[in-house]
Amino acid sequence: MIDRITVDKILDAANIVDVVSDFVTLKRAGANLKGLCPFHDDRTPSFMVSPARNYCKCFACGEGGSPVGFIMKHEQLSYPDALRYLAKKYGIKIEEKELTQEEIQSRGDRESMFILNEWARDWFKKQLWETQDGKAIGLAYFRNRGFRDDILEKFQVGYCPNSKKISLSEEALKAGYQERYLVNNQNEMEPRLSVGTGLSFKREDGKLRDRFFGRVMWPIFTASGRVAGFGGRVLDAATKGVAIKYQNSPESIIYSKRKELFGLFQARQAIRKADLCYLVEGYTDVMAMHQQGIENVVSSSGTALTAEQIHLIHRITSNITVIFDGDSAGIKASERGIDMLLSEGMNVKLLLLPDGEDPDSFAQKHSATEYQQYLQDNQVDFITFKASHALDGKKDEPDAEERLIHNVAESIAIIPDEIKRTIYIRHAAKQLNMPERLIAAAVNAQRKKEQPREGANSSSVEKVSAPLPAREKLGVGLVSESPIAQMIIRNGEKVMCYIDDENGNEVPLTVAEYISLSLKDDDIQLQTPIYRQILEEAVERSHKPNFRAEQYFISHPDEQIRELSLKLGTDSVELSKLFGTPNTKALPNQEETEEPSSEERLDEVVPSLIASYKLGIVQKSLQDIIEQMKRPEAKEDKDRYRQLLNEFNEKSKLVKELAKMCGARVVLK
Repeated sequence: MIDRITVDKILDAANIVDVVSDFVTLKRAGANLKGLCPFHDDRTPSFMVSPARNYCKCFACGEGGSPVGFIMKHEQLSYPDALRYLAKKYGIKIEEKELTQEEIQSRGDRESMFILNEWARDWFKKQLWETQDGKAIGLAYFRNRGFRDDILEKFQVGYCPNSKKISLSEEALKAGYQERYLVNNQNEMEPRLSVGTGLSFKREDGKLRDRFFGRVMWPIFTASGRVAGFGGRVLDAATKGVAIKYQNSPESIIYSKRKELFGLFQARQAIRKADLCYLVEGYTDVMAMHQQGIENVVSSSGTALTAEQIHLIHRITSNITVIFDGDSAGIKASERGIDMLLSEGMNVKLLLLPDGEDPDSFAQKHSATEYQQYLQDNQVDFITFKASHALDGKKDEPDAEERLIHNVAESIAIIPDEIKRTIYIRHAAKQLNMPERLIAAAVNAQRKKEQPREGANSSSVEKVSAPLPAREKLGVGLVSESPIAQMIIRNGEKVMCYIDDENGNEVPLTVAEYISLSLKDDDIQLQTPIYRQILEEAVERSHKPNFRAEQYFISHPDEQIRELSLKLGTDSVELSKLFGTPNTKALPNQEETEEPSSEERLDEVVPSLIASYKLGIVQKSLQDIIEQMKRPEAKEDKDRYRQLLNEFNEKSKLVKELAKMCGARVVLK
């Protein structure tokens, strides 16, 4: 349990730009910043970050929130764990008692699996550095490949022994971890919904066996640094009869091979700084480049490049250089990856290493300076690359030029940006020494073939917004309370006016306090429970130092309040249409907020808003009285009819008074 004081410290420290920038490259857009949305396949920046309001929102899919809300969605964490994440980021100490086994279990499958993986990472490291077999077999493997200890520590590599005396499975069970999280309980219909890390598998005799026995280990981190899974390489000297050289954790609710990039956690800042990402194939390729001083590099972990992996990179940079092994397999792999990258709007360059080399082996033969210079001198765009390599030695065949033009045109055609397509058409014409109109015609013909696929991205994204309460049962009728809730969320802590207390001292009255008192004066309360809770909490905290209603509610522990506050905080609901944007002033311990100028002020807007709300309730009550007076039984009961008539006259006067405050004409039927 995290105490409220610590929660407030975390929320005060968390800066939305800092938090989002760990995952998305942001560019200035007026007073705000924008980038590619991390929650859907976004090719044109639709994700806006507001430093002033300390929240973010995607105007395509509707996702967003405060720093804590963003981390909850992006990392799929619970509210307390998102707070722990931010506390760690900002160096805020949280005093918590050690979790019992029951408490660990109660944190859910995802969190339990992450906790187990992090324990396993430390266990693998201990085996590598502190055991005889680990040093003689695992550590020897890495050192024979020329890796320094600082690089091994940077990537937190380890070793899983092939021993009857010691196993991860047995030690994990002794440490209190459940078998259901050690094995992978596969979901046959959808493997990515499987529960369990797969660190172990169950033998026919019912005993557990380590999945990665006899392998050196690489933890695979999420972009935020949590261990999602592992990759292991078999060491032939230690293990016989193992056919699979590399093995990864099985698909689960926290790990999907196609959605992870090895080295991204270590490379994020370097990619952002260089505005460029190198893409290689294997774990050791990434480590070798880091050792050569090139840190903006990630690996697809030996799989064919996927759209999900491209999206991870594109959020940080639009520039990518793909490094392929210098053999025919590398050239074929380049063909598969180029078009995927172009279709996602990436600026693509390619680099083919000398025949028989990969980034790891090439690094062992060259100094850091030579390596970096080679990368700089040998990157080419995809048109040059295709012209040199795509025909695979068949340049002398009669239709070689035609095939090359169509090959290049197919790649240009899938580029989503029209300006970029035009530039590449011109470049291709020069590179291939062909008329520009010929290349353009081939591109246009290809795009016509692809026509049905265009727009798929935009049509597949449904605009999502936080739902308002299903039905607002207000007063005696259906009168919208959302404008009041919006006013509380946006301006609840701001001073509306000053009043005298019982001692004759002038004290500030906040918007939330005024709304609460005004409703109590007429014995009215908000009937929508979530709005009532928002008002109560805003009143309770109105005068607390550094309280900001909007920041408080969009970071609220209750998910419904967070979602609703984000919607009401960002949408232009009735307030802006009816009253404009009010000038505001803060309490003495709060900063002034700069809003668009308007003649209206809070001391005019809020009373008018409350009067409008009361008017709606009274009008509905008045209509109910009229309906009762029309009934035959009321007309027959003279006393009851007289009572209704008096109520009608009183409420009619009240309606006129409230209407005057609202500036509205009232028509009674």
